[in-house]
Amino acid sequence: MSGTTLEWFKSSYSGSEGGACLEVALQPTTIHIRDSKTPDTPHLTVTPATWSAFLELSNNTVC
Repeated sequence: MSGTTLEWFKSSYSGSEGGACLEVALQPTTIHIRDSKTPDTPHLTVTPATWSAFLELSNNTVC
């Protein structure tokens, strides 16, 4: 990321139980996703279109 510091925030899709929390960092061309319990491990990077499709799918899924 050549000098760019990511600004991570807890995803609104994470529960408030404190168990499985996602943190997200937004960039113009990428969305970075990591596990809040292990912030120093590698994170997932996707395009904004992929992230939007994932959110749409997850909103339409009944558990």
